[in-house]
Amino acid sequence: MAHSKSARKRIRQNIIRRLRNRRRKDRVKDSIRAFEAAVAAGQPDQAADRLKEAYKRLDKVAAQGAIHKNAAARKKSRLARRLKAMAG
Repeated sequence: MAHSKSARKRIRQNIIRRLRNRRRKDRVKDSIRAFEAAVAAGQPDQAADRLKEAYKRLDKVAAQGAIHKNAAARKKSRLARRLKAMAG
């Protein structure tokens, strides 16, 4: 247990930040799942829309620091390959 006032505050801040980052990551996962569902259903137009939404979420979360920018780029690349494989 933290003893100093600053250490207690740091614990409170970490809890809030952890919850905020978890919520952001969950939203990213939800948008990726929506894209994958559209791909599985064989709906290329809907999948393209979902991909656009997933890109937006990934870029935003990476800019906010919840995930690394390279991790976001890697996920975007893999999603784009899935859409291309579906179309081709």
